[in-house]
Amino acid sequence: MDMMTLWHLTGWEFAALAFAALLVGFSKTAVSGANTVSLALFAAVLPARASTGVLLPLLIAGDVLAVLTYRRHAHWPTLWRLFPAVAAGVVVGTVFLTWADDEAVGTSIGAILLLMAAVTVWRRRAANRAARTASGAERERGERNGPDGVASRAGRIRARSYGVLGGFTTMVANAGGPVMSLYLLSAGFRKLGFLGTSAFFFLIVNTSKVPFSVGLGLINAESLLLDAALVLFVVPGALLGTWAVGRINQRLFEHLVIAATVVGGLQLLLR
Repeated sequence: MDMMTLWHLTGWEFAALAFAALLVGFSKTAVSGANTVSLALFAAVLPARASTGVLLPLLIAGDVLAVLTYRRHAHWPTLWRLFPAVAAGVVVGTVFLTWADDEAVGTSIGAILLLMAAVTVWRRRAANRAARTASGAERERGERNGPDGVASRAGRIRARSYGVLGGFTTMVANAGGPVMSLYLLSAGFRKLGFLGTSAFFFLIVNTSKVPFSVGLGLINAESLLLDAALVLFVVPGALLGTWAVGRINQRLFEHLVIAATVVGGLQLLLR
């Protein structure tokens, strides 16, 4: 595989990857969605297939920090309901990666980024409509009990659909964050419940992807050398996110994330 090693990077390329690593930590502890910017930067600097293998250990490092920060707020019934469908999606993504070349993976990542940007816009509008109609008691019940319609057929179908798509996108492009964000927010989770549940979800899912990525040659000695240099930037990103989570202007930041995601997706599709 055409893997770019640490000493093959220019100063600007390493700076871009370092900034992307910082955003990984920030997204895990503050704003899920900033991670799509990291994905775009990694795929722009490194070969598309290689970028997924380099990024995965950094995501796991961010997941560990997020779990340490928000471990008391996870909603485990939601997690157990999602895992079987996510596993199926990971298998489908692995099969796709066995035959997809670098161009196909790059195109897929670009398309996924654009799709996730559209999903994010739809999510924000839906959340605004829901906030105008739902009472405070209903929102609190959503956080306490997890997703609405837990026992209903519609609720199970929704969990399976989001789970499969999330598993596929996280395996192919490490881009399952927006899918799961949409699911958790539409289910009524408030900030801490959302962060705690997503932290454990992605730690377990991303860790389970490691054997697949090693088997596909996406993680190797050269990629881990680059990770060893970049992981130093994940920690300050996570600390910054922990500090900013209660202070950040969410609306402005999401606008910036969406814009950057669209630019990154178009760059991958058109290159």
